[in-house]
Amino acid sequence: MVKSTATKPLTGQELLDKVEELGDLAKEEKAKVCGYVTSTKKGQPRVNMMKFYNALMDAKEIDLDSSANGQGRGGRSASYRISVQSNGNLLIGAAYTKKMNLNVGDEFEITLGRKHIHLKQVGIDEEEEE
Repeated sequence: MVKSTATKPLTGQELLDKVEELGDLAKEEKAKVCGYVTSTKKGQPRVNMMKFYNALMDAKEIDLDSSANGQGRGGRSASYRISVQSNGNLLIGAAYTKKMNLNVGDEFEITLGRKHIHLKQVGIDEEEEE
């Protein structure tokens, strides 16, 4: 059994890194190590799996709500399929740029193939690409 090492529940990238580090450990044990444990009235430890799962979804920026909860517009999620618009443009959309952590002003080189378009971010070394 693994003992909890976190004084407060881990969140964000720190949580994702820890979960990856723990590898094949059981999910309840991962939650314990990441600090998602409380005590019952009788002093028994209780693993809060719901808070653990919610923290993981937040860390991975997964939003299951259909509304944006008052934070901007909801928008669409990335489907990895787009269509040419009536004006001839291909619109990639905010779902993709958010997923790639792109910022206003980021530039790309466009390479055209016979049946593909390749975008390469300007200023990013090939070693940094995923």
